[in-house]
Amino acid sequence: MPRDKAPLKIMITAGEASGDVLGARLMAALKQQAGTDISFIGVGGPMMEAEGLRSLFPMRDLSVMGIVEVLPKLTKLLRRIKQTSDLVKKEQPDILVTIDAPDFNFRVAHQVRENGDTPVMIHYGAPTVWAWRPERAGKVAALYDGMMCLYPFEPPYFEAAGLDAAFVGHPVMQSGFDQADGAVIRQGFGIEDDAPVLGILFGSRMGELNRIGPVLREAAGQIAGQADGLHILAPTLPHLQSQVTNLLQGLPCTSHVLTDPARKWDAFKAMNFAMATSGTVGLELAVAGVPHVIAYKMNALTWQILKRKVTVKYAHLANILLDAPVVPEFIQHDAKPDALVAGLYKAAGKNAAEQTAAFEKVRSMLGGSGQATPADQAARYILEKAYLRSSIGT
Repeated sequence: MPRDKAPLKIMITAGEASGDVLGARLMAALKQQAGTDISFIGVGGPMMEAEGLRSLFPMRDLSVMGIVEVLPKLTKLLRRIKQTSDLVKKEQPDILVTIDAPDFNFRVAHQVRENGDTPVMIHYGAPTVWAWRPERAGKVAALYDGMMCLYPFEPPYFEAAGLDAAFVGHPVMQSGFDQADGAVIRQGFGIEDDAPVLGILFGSRMGELNRIGPVLREAAGQIAGQADGLHILAPTLPHLQSQVTNLLQGLPCTSHVLTDPARKWDAFKAMNFAMATSGTVGLELAVAGVPHVIAYKMNALTWQILKRKVTVKYAHLANILLDAPVVPEFIQHDAKPDALVAGLYKAAGKNAAEQTAAFEKVRSMLGGSGQATPADQAARYILEKAYLRSSIGT
């Protein structure tokens, strides 16, 4: 893409593991489309660093979720916000791309606006204004020049507030799910081809594991008592490995803990059914075609606040996309072992064909436009914004 100004300097900030994946794929796509005439600064994790980013500080400093949970880390979070906005002022990037992590990124964007002389500012991964606090769309529109959305129903919320927004496709569609090999996982763990495998996804945060982990464990124990030869397969993150391993000890079946993120889709392919902590992993299981249920428990005070503000009927993204309860949900007080077991047997048995057909429809909804990958579509959107800025001399 032609430009009058060179080289193009792009600042990217991500605040958690999923944002690190998005950022790394985006960086690779930007380098491919813009050639060598591009450089990166910002905040990211190991995947973004592998693409050439030197993170301003460890991304793990920003990995916090929930209203109450943020409070103990507020001082450090405010310090990191200032460091990041100061870097924008010092380095004067052409484009600032913030990825997810609204508690951090929106405050950075606000400070950058206050400093003046701003770069083109784009947010990647829209806040869930369709789920709660719809007034945020107007506030975000005042901060940014563009919004890259992961779901097809999101752009109108921001366009109505005067912000240019585009559905660029969901990154799960370039995750390699369609090339997964479950036999590799089964062979690696010594699981027979015909043995039933129950997947358990405990979440990516310690707080989630502590709250919902015992419920999932008890439900798994009930299933193990009824399914001969059951194996449990629990993909998790390295920092949670010991806790997940301890949680699964003592169950009347064989358990396997997997921490290699590169084998996640192979692990999904090896599962016959699954129970998951509510989050992006539910959408991933749907894309992988695994019959499953989701559960979630949060801090009691956070729950009291959120339940008064949430405007959507469902928690699972596949259910939201389809506007139907295809995947059973067990949230807060409904997250009980007996209920999860009954829901899972229904989802993997009587309603298995219904879930399979629904998951195929979900996959068709997440690709974005044309044949380009989501990262390529996002990179094109960013470079068009950069070209527009340089062509009008602002």
